[in-house]
Amino acid sequence: MTTKPGTEEYAPYYGKYVTLVPEGDIVATLASQINETLALLRAIPEEKGWHAYAPGKWSIKQSLGHLIDTERIMAYRALRIARHDKTALAGFEQDDFVAHSDFNARTLADLIEEFAVVRQATLHLLKHLRAVDWEQMGTASENPVTARALAYIIAGHELYHRELFTSRYLA
Repeated sequence: MTTKPGTEEYAPYYGKYVTLVPEGDIVATLASQINETLALLRAIPEEKGWHAYAPGKWSIKQSLGHLIDTERIMAYRALRIARHDKTALAGFEQDDFVAHSDFNARTLADLIEEFAVVRQATLHLLKHLRAVDWEQMGTASENPVTARALAYIIAGHELYHRELFTSRYLA
């Protein structure tokens, strides 16, 4: 799929992610950007995994765990919608997901490996969607969304957090 979703394909909140993604084949974009993100993450020393850039902010490990959880949820939504499922899909509270995890108890290396594996699963799902599947509209978090938009949200969400890692966590 090579065209960006229109703004009618996702809730306004997600615009900040979709706009970060360059034009082009979204599956190729997801495949290439993961390499850049993995290189950035693998350069972080294990002892810095606990670092939070301000009081009350997530640690690097928690932020990476959030990326993993969010990609899983968005890919699941894309699967349901691409398969023409019209069931309204519930939202999720990201702060609760992080609060009820043990990301800080895990090694940074383990979280990085899981992130890579989750992305591979996402790529396998998306690369086999038909043109008609990308355009399917469903409902998630009480808003209309297409499978295409969800792929762009995954990519943009990663880019957004990569910038946070660079500018706030590693600066």
